[in-house]
Amino acid sequence: MEKRYHTFNAQLRERFGGKIFKVPLDAGFTCPNRDGTLGIGGCVYCSERGSGDFAGDQRLSIPDQFIEVKERMKRKWPNAQYIAYFQAYTNTYAPIKRLKEVYEEALAQENVVGLAISTRPDCLPQEVLQYLEELNRKTYLWVELGLQSSHDRTLEWIGRGHDYAQFLKGFEQLHSRGIRVCVHIILGLPGETMAEMLQTAQTVAKLPLEGIKIHLMHVLKGTALATMYQREPFELMTKEAYVSLVVDILEILPSEMVIHRLTGDGPPDELIGPLWSRKKWEILNAIDAELERRDSWQGKKAEIKDSDLERSLQEGE
Repeated sequence: MEKRYHTFNAQLRERFGGKIFKVPLDAGFTCPNRDGTLGIGGCVYCSERGSGDFAGDQRLSIPDQFIEVKERMKRKWPNAQYIAYFQAYTNTYAPIKRLKEVYEEALAQENVVGLAISTRPDCLPQEVLQYLEELNRKTYLWVELGLQSSHDRTLEWIGRGHDYAQFLKGFEQLHSRGIRVCVHIILGLPGETMAEMLQTAQTVAKLPLEGIKIHLMHVLKGTALATMYQREPFELMTKEAYVSLVVDILEILPSEMVIHRLTGDGPPDELIGPLWSRKKWEILNAIDAELERRDSWQGKKAEIKDSDLERSLQEGE
């Protein structure tokens, strides 16, 4: 059954003619939000593994990590090809020589058809951009940029260390070179209203982006957010609110934008909340059901005017 939104899986099957899965890797990089350049604790929600909780073991070489993770996933998809996914921390935040070394090692693995590189918009120096442009000409490349929110007040509160203008600059530097960009946003960040979350999606929808990942905010043990939550619990998003908002967002995203993710995974042993997020397939099925209930689909309201959006937001508050 075809989805009512443009899934990454469908896009990959259309391009490569079969199953492709991402092999998450940890190249042992850090982040300017951790090494003292901008901060030392990371973003308030970020785990000790720099959001690479399901990536390979950084103590292993890239080839060894790749083989270990691939073999684990290959049980489900024995005839698949792979995208090497540099997931943990900031994967353009290293000397260019080191970046070339790990990227080329990953591309050299058997049946690897492309790369996905997760990074920050303020970690794209010219020499890295030039190299990414070269990579983009010879392989299937996605660069994933963390935004989380388009509201500078929120970005400051979560400790991102950059504002929306810096995100926009990083995006434009990649887009002008023809590099596919997938932006990450988070729903349920403390202090944001449903209207503000939808406004972030509307802002993103106006950009010539190729892809998006929509995450639910997880409260994970060991994070600054967990400390705040345990000291003074704040309201966590309900499953019903999340599903409804995701469908609202899908309706305003351009139909051609690739949906890489509609919810995220928190390590079960570290997840404080929302606990309902453990049942990922129930969430995805609920999103499908809500789209069907509304007789809706991705892009149905993509041409909505800002004034109309503002009015609908006010009515929904």
